[in-house]
Amino acid sequence: MKTKFQEITGKAQDVILRYPMVLLMALLSSIGAVLTVNNRYDREFFFTHSKFIACCCLGISLMFALKILSQRIGKRLLLEVLGTAFLIGFFFILPHKEKDFTEVHGFIIAITFLLSHLLVSFAAFLEKNKELNFWQYNKNLFVNIFLTAVFTGVLTGGVELAILAVDKLFDFNFNDNLYIDTFYVLAIFGSCFIFLLFNETGLGYLEKDGTYPVILKFFTQFVLIPLLFIYLIILYIYSFKIIINWELPRGWVSYLVLAYSIVGILALLLVYPLKEEKAKSWVKVFSKLFYYTIIPLIVLLFTAIFTRILEYGYTEPRYFVLLLALWLLSVVVYFIWNKKASIKFIPISLFAFGVFSLIFPYLNAFSVAKRSQKNELVALLENNKLLVNNKINFEKKISDMLVDEIADKFGFLAERKQKDFLLNLVDPETKSLLAKDFESPTSWGINNSIRNAFTHVDKISDISKFERLVLESETKVTSIQGYQYLINFNSYNQESSNINGDTFLIDNQKETNNSRTIKVVLNSKEAIDFSSAMNTLFEKNKGKTETVLLKDISMESDLGKYHIKIIFPNISRDKAPHSKQYNMFYEDAVMLIKEK
Repeated sequence: MKTKFQEITGKAQDVILRYPMVLLMALLSSIGAVLTVNNRYDREFFFTHSKFIACCCLGISLMFALKILSQRIGKRLLLEVLGTAFLIGFFFILPHKEKDFTEVHGFIIAITFLLSHLLVSFAAFLEKNKELNFWQYNKNLFVNIFLTAVFTGVLTGGVELAILAVDKLFDFNFNDNLYIDTFYVLAIFGSCFIFLLFNETGLGYLEKDGTYPVILKFFTQFVLIPLLFIYLIILYIYSFKIIINWELPRGWVSYLVLAYSIVGILALLLVYPLKEEKAKSWVKVFSKLFYYTIIPLIVLLFTAIFTRILEYGYTEPRYFVLLLALWLLSVVVYFIWNKKASIKFIPISLFAFGVFSLIFPYLNAFSVAKRSQKNELVALLENNKLLVNNKINFEKKISDMLVDEIADKFGFLAERKQKDFLLNLVDPETKSLLAKDFESPTSWGINNSIRNAFTHVDKISDISKFERLVLESETKVTSIQGYQYLINFNSYNQESSNINGDTFLIDNQKETNNSRTIKVVLNSKEAIDFSSAMNTLFEKNKGKTETVLLKDISMESDLGKYHIKIIFPNISRDKAPHSKQYNMFYEDAVMLIKEK
């Protein structure tokens, strides 16, 4: 028993000494997650620490990649300093305030995460040869990740049940946050530690020759490859249907083709050592024919992509789909024409395309999307003769479908900080109305303002019509009798106010169950949720449209040592066609506060 304990502690100590930066990133991520959960009602704190967590989680894969690289080339300290500098820079590249965070930053984070994981796969194998070592290394990582998931799941579930047992049997009455905190610590730091334990000495252990896993062989030959054949048949039948009916492919076929191609490439990588074994005939056939089967699908893929792009222009998702299609084409050409093709080309080329999409001047995803949507907006306005002296004529009669399209493009460009370009398209009166909307963290304000600016809208189609209901209060005067404090707020901004040392936060950004929540949080601890009360108002008037007058729109409740009352002049709720998501808006709302 003592010997076993010494062996375990020895391995744990070895992991700590071998991978200190990786474990530090995991530890900081866990601590950040715990602090964020415990202070989730403090929006500024929540946002800053979410950024911190994202950077630290990125640091886990980045530092592991640099550690593996240092085992090949040395220079560990230099690589770790460069990695730390990159993470600090990445943290400050992201916006400092939540209202400035847009989906563009979400794309940046997601692509950077993908790049850091790709770097792990090939960083130590940039030199020629070592093909089988490269495969063994990534196979072992793949197996270790699977084992880590199993071990972490069992460990987390076991510890959570142990805490629950102690809590219920001995009446400790633990705070519910303890379960969440435990989950984050074990899921992030615990899983990272277990993964590093499986990797043992690192590169030397991971790249050494080993027998092909029987489970992996069975899964690839008898599950994955047969499913891919079925998938291929479906896509080919759909392609023939397109040719026979002479119709353009549907947009979502792009994702199906990419899914088939990427999973097929993964399958090829999994069976790489088996392709020369005569006994595995269908694996050999699959390895030889796979890239040829993709060629017709690539034609289908590009047709589907450019159908959308030519009609609506580039957006970041369309750009990334096109980039993946170009990468797939490069992989097919490389493996068909190069008789000495290296499987290292797959992750390295994808990494190169990803870096290109983020940082290449003029042609990166964000520059292309903004430039394209600007051109699309101007062309839309010119084609419909809506520009008079380079300003939009809001008095011209147009269809509601066209209004929606113009408003959507305004919203898209507003989120990408194209304020000057958009304001130059409107007259001074509309410009002053739109100025406030640009301060909103979402595009809904600018969307609605543009829709409302058009005075003659022809509703040519019920399909294009939004489901909209406005509840308006008949009471135009707000009585503050008996209350000590008043806070004004709206649905676009988070409002935080300090009263006698107590902090009140009006949290109206989170959306759940297809409707906007509105919570009042006291000192980041106690909270009262008015969402159900607001939803009840709309449910009582379900089926009605346009504007419904109510005697008053108010709701009240106790919160800590205070009594609060919220009064709305009006509330509107919209739902786009074919959407399940309601969007709620209100302005000039008032919260009255008094001590009980």
